[in-house]
Amino acid sequence: MGWQPELDELRERERQVRELGGPERVKRQHDAGKLTVRERIAGLIDRASFHEIGAIAGKARYDEHGNLVELTPSNNVFGRATIDGRPVVVAGDDFTVRGGSADAAIREKALMPEQMAHDLRLPIIRIIEGSGGGGSVKTIETTGRANLPGRVGSNLPYYYTTANLGRVPVVALGLGSVAGLGAARMAASHYSVMTKETSALFVAGPPVVNALINDRAKHLDRFELGGWEIQTRCGAVDHAADSEEEAFECTRRFLSYLPSSVFEVAPRGPRTDDPDRREEFLFEAIPRDKRKVYGGAWTADACDKIIRFVDLAETFHLPIVYLCDCPGFHVGIEAEKAATIRKGVRAMAAVNQSTVPWCTFLVRNVFGVAGAVNQPSGRFSIRYAWLSARWGSLPLEGGIEAAYRAEIDAADDPQSKIAEIDERLQKLRSPFRTAESFWIEEIIDPRDTRKLLVEFAGYAEKLRQPGESKFCMRP
Repeated sequence: MGWQPELDELRERERQVRELGGPERVKRQHDAGKLTVRERIAGLIDRASFHEIGAIAGKARYDEHGNLVELTPSNNVFGRATIDGRPVVVAGDDFTVRGGSADAAIREKALMPEQMAHDLRLPIIRIIEGSGGGGSVKTIETTGRANLPGRVGSNLPYYYTTANLGRVPVVALGLGSVAGLGAARMAASHYSVMTKETSALFVAGPPVVNALINDRAKHLDRFELGGWEIQTRCGAVDHAADSEEEAFECTRRFLSYLPSSVFEVAPRGPRTDDPDRREEFLFEAIPRDKRKVYGGAWTADACDKIIRFVDLAETFHLPIVYLCDCPGFHVGIEAEKAATIRKGVRAMAAVNQSTVPWCTFLVRNVFGVAGAVNQPSGRFSIRYAWLSARWGSLPLEGGIEAAYRAEIDAADDPQSKIAEIDERLQKLRSPFRTAESFWIEEIIDPRDTRKLLVEFAGYAEKLRQPGESKFCMRP
């Protein structure tokens, strides 16, 4: 007979866990327009490449003879797989079992994929739907005590959640309601995606938030509280997809740009395009009319975004190309309330701390302190200016009235005097005059940009060094 009875029991346990939370709850998941966790993993990875770990972990019920009656799986599915032939770690929440709550989770199953990604130096994709934290209020009754966040022996998941940011690519997919620790796991990623019609993200969900609001007319549903428009606009989430399949494709594309860990460098893709090809569009891309909006000032949010991009490049040894069109910091009362200058100086520090190869094209405006942060200071980087570039301590518009107030007030025709001064200063502000003093290295025909970028890529390839960076991605 050998070990056939044990093999039969193993197969029966595997069969039961594949049913997830049962047919009714699986149907409810599908009716809500969502895939199950196993369907999501299958749709993300290379066909038949998933090697699951801890598949039969869960909560079992036995009869009086000790025979298995029912096995409800833990609501976490994880294992190794490949994406485009590259090994990765995939971990997903099963919403069909207790709504993805930690009440039905096994702590070690959530911890191991993070450890595995960290120690095997593999990218990790978190498929998140649920809270994934310390459980619900009901947990107090089922455990007989209140959960202490950060209790003895509980901090390892928190450690790996952020430690992996400096070691391997981390992608988080929010494909349903995501709250509490689940929301933190979304934020602690290099790239996060949520689905527009089926997902929402919040620190605490509508039941908790609405309980704190006395006015029922102001109660919020989950999309009003944490829908994709809110979370992508504020920068908590990087992208919103129209479907789960699109989210999977975004994941594959993002990972294709990165190495598997910081101990490697990203391979260069195929080079099939003519490096000398010129784009005629670039010659007229910048409007001559200065009043036509093309670039944007640095807001507090823009500074946060710059920091994230620079940190990502530094973590994974990616060269940076900066197309600079910065008229300075956003100004006004809202800018002051948002501590724009402090955020701007943080962005400046991130740029100056970076060590990766850097190439800048000054395409239009370069003004003030924010404009000065167009390349790292204290080391060599490559920089070019387009014919359309214009710069200074501050734009002439608005500055002439302040600097030449007495002369303007004394004129018979103040507006004509302003126009006269503007014409005089515009000639002095010519980028060619700046180049005479070697304050700008090169002024180029914009149509040569692509050729110069190809050349920069060749230099940068030799300079990339694998290893852990002095600083890494900060959420």
